[in-house]
Amino acid sequence: MAVVRLEEAQARLVDLVHRLAPGEEVVITENDAPVARLVPAQAQNPKVRQLGTLHGTVLHVADDFDAPLDDFAEYSR
Repeated sequence: MAVVRLEEAQARLVDLVHRLAPGEEVVITENDAPVARLVPAQAQNPKVRQLGTLHGTVLHVADDFDAPLDDFAEYSR
């Protein structure tokens, strides 16, 4: 965690933003008191799903799992 005075942050903001690594933060202080944190934005791309991560988690499927529901009998005629 880097600590930078407000005046220095104003002068070097572009450099501070471009040098931020994932998980890193910069604390901006004024009169030796923290006033802000500069952190990188989260990536726009969601995590890539990995197939097979739930393999083996369904332990039982009812015998009538795919049978028509009685409540919808009138719609299936």
